[in-house]
Amino acid sequence: MIHPTAIIDANAKLADDVKVGAFSIIGPDVEIGAGCEIASHVVIEGPTKIGKNNRIFQFASIGAEPQDKKFKGEATTLEIGDNNLIRESVTINRGTTQGGGITKVGSNNWIMAYVHIAHDCIIGNDNIFANNASLAGHVLVDDHVILGGFTLVSQFNEIGAHAFSAMGSVISRNVPPYVLVSGHMAEPVGINIEGLKRRGFTEVQIRNIRQAYKLVYRSGLRLEEARRKLETIVQEANELVCFMEFLDTQKGGIIR
Repeated sequence: MIHPTAIIDANAKLADDVKVGAFSIIGPDVEIGAGCEIASHVVIEGPTKIGKNNRIFQFASIGAEPQDKKFKGEATTLEIGDNNLIRESVTINRGTTQGGGITKVGSNNWIMAYVHIAHDCIIGNDNIFANNASLAGHVLVDDHVILGGFTLVSQFNEIGAHAFSAMGSVISRNVPPYVLVSGHMAEPVGINIEGLKRRGFTEVQIRNIRQAYKLVYRSGLRLEEARRKLETIVQEANELVCFMEFLDTQKGGIIR
């Protein structure tokens, strides 16, 4: 299961059925769970823990030191969940002590070629990052997010669940759940209707989300005023709870 040209450190822990391709290097303090497939020419550095049934394609760099000038060699970590597809030349860096010491990628994510996930990013589940999307440090991405190709997200921002960015978007503020953004700099252009339909949202739920979007983005109200009006809708629309919570917790402000 391990190619004879691969280099596996004696302190790495690999499940018995892990496949490792030619010329890949797996360093100390790396754990790789059952069912994983590591292609050729992959470098995995530790401390890194990778769950089950992940596929990592050639030339990926996983668990390298953070690209942060404050980093002084601390034993920070990277954790990756289960069933992720990590394509060619993806780079995922470990965390920094200033950011909690961990970079984390959840499960069932589709991470396409040349994506960069920087230090201290926390990525949820069931996301799609298209080719060359790049996340700066300390970015939070919730679940079911789609980032179009060449999307750039600046540091300390959060992308809410079910959000969508068009190709080439440059995101410098927090993006609430369900919102579709586009442009340089990115601006809100609607809600992710097609994505919501694919995930089983009903017409009523989508109508409520659209109403919330219009209050925040099209009514001309100040954000505080729009939020107060939203409170009456949320009482009968559970799908808007995460939207309201996002508005309440974003100190850096939302894209608007």
